[in-house]
Amino acid sequence: MQAIDLLGLAAGTLTTCAFIPQVLRTWRTRSAQDISLVMFLLFSLGVALWIVYGVVIQSTPVIVANGVTFVLALAILAMKLYFR
Repeated sequence: MQAIDLLGLAAGTLTTCAFIPQVLRTWRTRSAQDISLVMFLLFSLGVALWIVYGVVIQSTPVIVANGVTFVLALAILAMKLYFR
């Protein structure tokens, strides 16, 4: 693995981990009232496109980081809809 890939994995890990506190808070409080549904729908679509881009350019850091982010974003979206 090249140094640039390690940099990409580090960046992806940090930005992806930033979602974990929100997922946990939403789960614990059973409330997603302050989360914008439209914003998370657009964000999830953007992350899905980043995954496609990562596949096209064959970039493991882009694919992995955005794959995990996509799962976390979908979890928040699901809780937003479920906890209405």
